[in-house]
Amino acid sequence: MEQAGKTAFVTGGSRGIGRGIAERLARTGYDVAFTYNTKLDEAVSLHQAITAMGRRCFYYQASMEQPDTAERVTAQAIADLGRLEVMVCCAGLTVHSNVRKLSAEDIDFAYRLDYRSYMLCARSAARHMIERQLAGSIVMITSTRGTRAYPEDPLYGGMKSALNRACESLALELAPYGIRVNAVAPGATAIRGGYTPEELRASAFARQIPLGRLGTPAEVAGLVAYLVSDEAAYMTGTVTRMDGGLILSGIPAGGGESEPQWHALPARLR
Repeated sequence: MEQAGKTAFVTGGSRGIGRGIAERLARTGYDVAFTYNTKLDEAVSLHQAITAMGRRCFYYQASMEQPDTAERVTAQAIADLGRLEVMVCCAGLTVHSNVRKLSAEDIDFAYRLDYRSYMLCARSAARHMIERQLAGSIVMITSTRGTRAYPEDPLYGGMKSALNRACESLALELAPYGIRVNAVAPGATAIRGGYTPEELRASAFARQIPLGRLGTPAEVAGLVAYLVSDEAAYMTGTVTRMDGGLILSGIPAGGGESEPQWHALPARLR
């Protein structure tokens, strides 16, 4: 699945699923640009890993919830890479939100980061691809929480659901230009890399997943690499779950401490 000489921009690329995607695309021949939020050391280490593969790499500090960041940083990535053929929107943050305590600031933050930034990056990428007549690919990382409802999840889950639906409309609009738009909806994913199979199966929550373990960033990255490749040239407007069967089994939203639920897991496990 070699893609020699191609280019990709990954938001939220310095850690977790985004990092897995950036590394995988670099290994398949892409020059990569990515954003990070606060952890410069993570960005530097990823830059070193990608350049060691012989690929060009650029990284930018970007608070994607800020008003002009998405458009500005996408334009910078296009300028540095020279062109943009793959746009992967991954930057995001889980927000738990009890409606009785919900603030207007919480709503605005979730909207700006988890929806608005995706749409503006997609818009900038699509305009560039159309202008340059590039048969590009846009991938949005959403969540199975956009499909199944959990308590205290009207914001993050709601924004992911909106992205799943937006992906379908974008796919219809951009298909005449040869631009494909797809979404990947991970389930419970061990964000930190380097887990052993035993560790992926160790938590009480993992035992409730039909496949009996958490997913990994590398697995999500493999799906993204396929979706942007020529092998998936007939796929657009899809929302592909990658959750080990998580939402098939109807795991109850409640439960005591002995039965932890995904919506309540620490961020490192999402």
